[in-house]
Amino acid sequence: MRLHDKRVMSNRGPGLPKTAAGVATSRGRPKAGKRRRGWKLYALLGVGLPLIVLSLVTAYYYVTFSRMIDARLQGAMQRADPRVFARPFEVRRGQAVSAQQLVDRLNDLGYANRARAQSPGEFTVGREAIAIMPRDGDRRGELLRIVFASRGKTLDPTGIDHIEAVATKEKFHELTLDTPLITALITSAREKRRDVPLAAIPPHMIKAVLAIEDKRFYEHAGIDPIGIVSAVWEYVSGGRARMRGASTLTQQLIKNTFLTPDRAPTRKFKEWLMSIALERRLKKDQVLELYLNDVYLGHRGSFAIRGVPEAARLFFGKDISNLSLTEAATIAGVIQSPPRHSPFNNPDKSRDRRNVVLVAMASAGFISADASARAGREPLQVATRSLENEAPYFVDYISQELQDRHKVTGAVDVYTTLDVHLQKIAQDAVRDGLVRIDAILARRKRQPAQAALVAIDPRTGDILALIGGRSYNQSQYNRATSANRQPGSVFKPFVYLAAFEQAYAQGRTDITAATVVMDEPTTWEFNSQTWTPSNYDGEYEGPITLRRALALSRNIAAIKVAETTGYDEVAGLWRRVGAGTPPRPYPSIALGVFEATPMQVASAYTLFPNYGAIRPLRAILRMVTGGNEVQIEHAQPRTVARPDTTFLVMNMMRSVINEGTGAGARAAGFSRDAAGKSGTTNDLRDAWFIGFTPELLTVVWVGLDDNQPLGLSGTQAALPIWTTFMKRALSGHANGDFQTPEGISLVDIDRDTGMLATALCPRIFKEAFIHGTEPAEVCTLHIFRP
Repeated sequence: MRLHDKRVMSNRGPGLPKTAAGVATSRGRPKAGKRRRGWKLYALLGVGLPLIVLSLVTAYYYVTFSRMIDARLQGAMQRADPRVFARPFEVRRGQAVSAQQLVDRLNDLGYANRARAQSPGEFTVGREAIAIMPRDGDRRGELLRIVFASRGKTLDPTGIDHIEAVATKEKFHELTLDTPLITALITSAREKRRDVPLAAIPPHMIKAVLAIEDKRFYEHAGIDPIGIVSAVWEYVSGGRARMRGASTLTQQLIKNTFLTPDRAPTRKFKEWLMSIALERRLKKDQVLELYLNDVYLGHRGSFAIRGVPEAARLFFGKDISNLSLTEAATIAGVIQSPPRHSPFNNPDKSRDRRNVVLVAMASAGFISADASARAGREPLQVATRSLENEAPYFVDYISQELQDRHKVTGAVDVYTTLDVHLQKIAQDAVRDGLVRIDAILARRKRQPAQAALVAIDPRTGDILALIGGRSYNQSQYNRATSANRQPGSVFKPFVYLAAFEQAYAQGRTDITAATVVMDEPTTWEFNSQTWTPSNYDGEYEGPITLRRALALSRNIAAIKVAETTGYDEVAGLWRRVGAGTPPRPYPSIALGVFEATPMQVASAYTLFPNYGAIRPLRAILRMVTGGNEVQIEHAQPRTVARPDTTFLVMNMMRSVINEGTGAGARAAGFSRDAAGKSGTTNDLRDAWFIGFTPELLTVVWVGLDDNQPLGLSGTQAALPIWTTFMKRALSGHANGDFQTPEGISLVDIDRDTGMLATALCPRIFKEAFIHGTEPAEVCTLHIFRP
């Protein structure tokens, strides 16, 4: 025990000799050192390996995400969605457009309102004129003045007095400007966007977004550590009940463009890595441009609004370059929560959020505190019908055409037939007409009506304007193209045309516009059934010429003509026209008891101004993709009837407007040479008016979606809309007259008897006849005056 104790003691002391005990001691020290080195190694491996693995994983995902970004950026930089253009905008002397309406059209073209127009694409509003420097057309780059007719010190809203060149004082009648972009449409996602370069976005719009969404955008590398720490501290210290978002614009762009909406735990990690990768590939201004053109700003109707340029159009009816400070702040305020801050759905919250943006802009030094306060006191004003300005029903029709008929997708520029000026006029005419109709229906405790309008150039079949309903926001159902309704009396001209065609083919002279039939209560028996129709007003004219019968829309006369001609013949003519459902050869065919859409009826009516040829309607003029023209096969006209027989009916339809059911147009100041026909179904479910000049044919339908009786005739409901539209649409155009084809003679007849007129006849009318069918008898009714 003592020896052992000595060894122990000697092991603890310094200077131990090399004894057995010393040897034992020297072997013990390396073992302790190894244990210490082993612990450090394990610690190093425990920390280092995860770091290495994490670095490798991070590097792997960084490379993967970078490749993903490169692929997506190639698509983002190279446009992949179709753009839809209207026909070039035209301004002409005498055009019924006010100064404000012209400003709206220039906004549609993307022109910038400046204190002084100095560059192409700019305009200035003066006291009596608008100065403009076109960026396209035959006057490109030339400073022009569009002068309005004035009444004292105010501009006359009824039209343009003249157009002149500022430098030379040369005056001219017409000015063709740019081709308006209606919309860029992502059909698969029902998105509307309008990409513009960053330079086209005004500085106050950019500053508003930066102030409220990412004020250190130009300082961070994709993620903002200061913002993250600040958000965490505010939450931990009790400064905020919820942790505020600290996502940068780059992160928002990554989240909304590159990532799926899932909430996986790795999502934020991916977002950070991809944000850094994106900013290593693009300059800050490129990232900002992508963001401002892509940011989600809510919905209008069924369309998602993408980007501040499209929001400027749909919120305020303006081009992005013309936004005011308050409007820019409103758009920027929507970004945080589009449903909550929508200026349409929640105007109070939108105004409050706008003011938050203005304060943030002042705090960031972008605007003064005084400017912020002034802007915050301005009312919130939005363009409630701005979506309608982008012709959404027409755009839907184009989208369907691209998918079904042309099989075209991707980055294609579609140049359409739409006339944006006529489209706006149609919009206003339908809106004002429905306000009047709604007032009538409200007194009867009826639901609001719907309407459709189709305006075409009958010479080409070009669709110039298309309205598919009272409000696209409320209903995207396109009544112009899809609503199958009974045409009613608008079918009657085809009854008379079938009669004239048959008579000519048989060499008969007993059926002319001057032929007299008896308008009286009549019963028909057909297929063992009895039918006793009546006229719309329950009154009867007695002896009446076919012209007067059509002008006054007499049912009995039309059915008798169909009976004489043969119901099969009448049905056969409509089958050759190729519109709507084939009607059955029953007596009721004369009253339009079958179905057709307003578009189909418009196509059918091109037969009359084209003297027997149907002009198929078209909405697309040409398409360009990758700089190359896409070949389009346009349907060719089809001859359905003779020019002379068709002219007879068209000439009869002039009386509809001059003295018949459409005479209200004359009373309202419509003075052009025109022909038309009203239409009312017997149960008053559908109201129509169709009328045309040589250059413009317009169909108006009014009814209820549930197919209940409207309770109004075509004259009461549809004619006022037609008249308002046609008066404004044709202003500034030269008066056009229908040409009389060969083989037609004009003879003075007595209007009531249809016989050759004498000097004693009180109502003489110059009637059209095919050579050899003129009346031979002289009127004897007025030989003796009372």
